Amino acid sequence: MISKRIAAALAGATTVSLLLGACGDNGGDQSSVAGDSVKSLTILDYYNNDPDKSLVQKGLDSCATKLGITIQRETVPGDTLIQKVLQQASSKTLPDVLMLDNPDVQQIAATGALAPLDELGLSGDGVIQGMVDATTYDGKLYGLAPVTNTIALFYNKDMLAEAGVQPPKTWDELKAAAKKLTKPGRYGMAFNANATYEGSWQFLPAMWTNGGDETDLTSPQVAEALQLWVDLVQSGSASKSVINWTQGDVKDQFVAGKAAMMINGPWQIPSLQQTPKVKWDVVTFPLNKPDQKPIAPLGGEAWTVPLNKDQAKQQKAADFVKCLNSDENELAWAKARFTIPTKTSLHDQYVAEVPSMKAFTETVKTARARTGKLGDKWPDAAKVIYQAIQLALTGKASAQDAFKQASGG
Repeated sequence: MISKRIAAALAGATTVSLLLGACGDNGGDQSSVAGDSVKSLTILDYYNNDPDKSLVQKGLDSCATKLGITIQRETVPGDTLIQKVLQQASSKTLPDVLMLDNPDVQQIAATGALAPLDELGLSGDGVIQGMVDATTYDGKLYGLAPVTNTIALFYNKDMLAEAGVQPPKTWDELKAAAKKLTKPGRYGMAFNANATYEGSWQFLPAMWTNGGDETDLTSPQVAEALQLWVDLVQSGSASKSVINWTQGDVKDQFVAGKAAMMINGPWQIPSLQQTPKVKWDVVTFPLNKPDQKPIAPLGGEAWTVPLNKDQAKQQKAADFVKCLNSDENELAWAKARFTIPTKTSLHDQYVAEVPSMKAFTETVKTARARTGKLGDKWPDAAKVIYQAIQLALTGKASAQDAFKQASGG
């Protein structure tokens, strides 16, 4: 899902160099012992609410049993995780296994807090490239994600059928369909364009699919993508309230029958299943031009191993991460949580068992890591993106000028 940013937290830390000196041990037993003598591992993640908390716990318990250890798990709210990680780094109390939102791996790896997994016998072979890019820093692999997610276009099957509209494959078809599906009390299209990283996340399929790039936000391709958002709102096919909506709000509009289509992720499927009267399906994000391919951002969390002077415990933690990324566990978590296995070899089997995830599974094959090109500078670009969207959708700047204005140009 959308990233829990760490830029502000890093800025608030005294210095990154302090972390480098603080991450050498985890405050546990520092004696060097044989791997079999490691009986327990500590774990920190941000799945603090059910159903995800319990579903993740099953995977953790399974690996603990296989490795013959016990685990001590701590869960915290997502928006507090990074600050806690920085505090634990400075007090030498990092856990043995640490879960991070994938865009945050590079920033934490840059502090020197994490152990390179490729030096502990783990590999990203067979994993979708976007996730490998997200969890690699300075040529070394620091995290592995069992599952991932992304966003695509949901549509109400009954509404489209009633209007004689096919699921759109192009931007022109999207705008035409949204206009035809719009009527009193219902918009044809819903999306999140709020002034947060979530608003930037939802804009990326349009920007990236059109050839836009975060390294040059003033390009014509980026402006063209923003114009799509502007056209949908100005035509009345999407609500002006999109500038305030969260992804949860977008889902609520769709479930209530107030939107015929929406941009959203598979984490909304459990909620959609609670309203069986809403018949829905999903397609990949439409293309602007026939020769394009849909490119969306990768969500999902990676499991990492903080540095530990206790080499045996560090290796056991790496073995635990390896277990979490086994074929069996990837499929189990994917099916239970409507996510997608990161190993491409599992995709065909997964789609056969969970057909509703077909569009998302297809999308992650070409999906990109938000930090893939800018690394720890991504949050700066994301801020410019959502500020530009706000300027354009509120009429304070044209799509062509919004990014220049947002970046201070």
